[in-house]
Formats: sequence, structure tokens, C-alpha cells
Amino acid sequence: MPLPRVLLAAALMAMPLALPAQARDVTSGITEDANMAKAQHAQWTRLLAKYVRTSDDGVNRVDYGALKANAADRAALDAYIARFAEMDLSGTNDAAFAAWANLYNAVTVRYIVEKYPLGSIKDGYFFGGPWKKIAVSVVGRNVSLDAIEHNILRPKFQDPRVHYAINCAAFSCPNLMAKAWEPATLDADLDAAARAYVNTSRGVTVTDRGLVLSSIYDWFAADFGGSKQDVVDHLLKYADTGLAKQIRTNPKIRSYDYDWSLNDTE
Repeated sequence: MPLPRVLLAAALMAMPLALPAQARDVTSGITEDANMAKAQHAQWTRLLAKYVRTSDDGVNRVDYGALKANAADRAALDAYIARFAEMDLSGTNDAAFAAWANLYNAVTVRYIVEKYPLGSIKDGYFFGGPWKKIAVSVVGRNVSLDAIEHNILRPKFQDPRVHYAINCAAFSCPNLMAKAWEPATLDADLDAAARAYVNTSRGVTVTDRGLVLSSIYDWFAADFGGSKQDVVDHLLKYADTGLAKQIRTNPKIRSYDYDWSLNDTE
């Protein structure tokens, strides 16, 4: 689909002036830098690649302390977020989905860095959390994280994979990926994010008495079809062969669980 003009302009401004010959892919004739130039969110990818840590347990953690200590990268994060003040994100295409999800994640990371050190994004809140208070300027109006999730991403796009796209800085949340969402690869990347979550104990734990699922599948059951069977069907769509066999053996949902502790490296 054609890119919104403001997104296209931002992508063009991010293009490098020259491409090193040694980066050329002799098979396709396309350079790595040329591929990066096509990315609309390369600024965010650079920061994610630097501060997101992957691990053997499948949980991505964020080095918030290191980002807080790096004034230049904090300024780069602010500059990336500031770009959205002039973007037209009224569409419902992949470019709009990627932009909203990236904005949500970038603003969340900035909030954590500003408050760091802390034990949870919910620190200081007896009930709920800060999502209605954390706001960002988009085309001249302030939009809260709560509104981005519940008034924009969920109702406008009606894709259950939105829950794998946005990260609430909690251990039990689907991973903050080490690269930004990009419209060109959005569908495949969302599927990969869904598999990465479903196939860890944060998403599904199989017990002799049934399934212990992430509370996401309870809080947002309507997004996954509405019924418990719909939720199980969703899980089976992304479960690896071994996990799918276990789920089918005893598909009863026993309970839900969620750990709100911070997804940091400390």
C-alpha cells in the first residue's frame, strides 16, 4: 500500500547519503544500507538493537539503566518520539499499525527511563497504572498510552496480534523486540512475536490439571474470539508441535497469571 506522505518524507530524510560498496549483497544487488534506508523507523531500531537483550529463556530484557546514562541516546529517543507530532496516522494500513505500536513502545521506554530505577511500571499506583497519564503529541493533540491501545490499535485494526506488538515493560508482557515494527515485514514479524510468546511459560504453562495462561488471554478474551475455546484455538495456531500436542491433551484453562515486575536486565 502507498505510504502516507509524512511517513514517506520521514523515511526519505533518514536515507544515508552514500552506500559503502563492501555492504553489497552480491546475490540480490541490494545493500544492507539500502534496506535500512527503506525502513521508516530506523532510529527506533538502532536504540532497540542497542538496549534490548535477548536471552535463552525467551524473555527479552531492556537495559534501562544504560539508556538513562546515555544522554545522546535519550535525546535520540526524544527526537524519534517528536516525529509523531507531525505524522498523519489516521489510516488503517500496516504503516499506521507499525507507527502506533512503535510510538507506544518508545513512549513506554522513555517513561521507565525517566523513573528508573523502579520495580514495576505500576510503582506508585494502588490500582491500575500510569497509562492514562502518559501522553504524547500526535498531529497536534495529546494521546495517552491507554487511548493508543484501547481507542486506536484494538478497535481500528481488530487484530489480536496487537497484544504481541505493544510492550508494557513487565516481565509477563510479550517481548519488546530488538527491532522496530516496519510495514514491509509487519505481518510476518507479528506472527513471529506471537509464536515467541505462546511458546514460553509466560504465555502458556501446561499442568496436569490444565492450562495456566497469561492474564492477557483473560483481560482481552474478546480480541481472541470471545470464548475459552477461541483462546485455545488461537494458542494452537502459534504453538510449536510439542506444545500443541500438550494443549490438545488437556485444553481446559485452569487459571491465569501475570508478573508485573520490570523487564529490565538488573
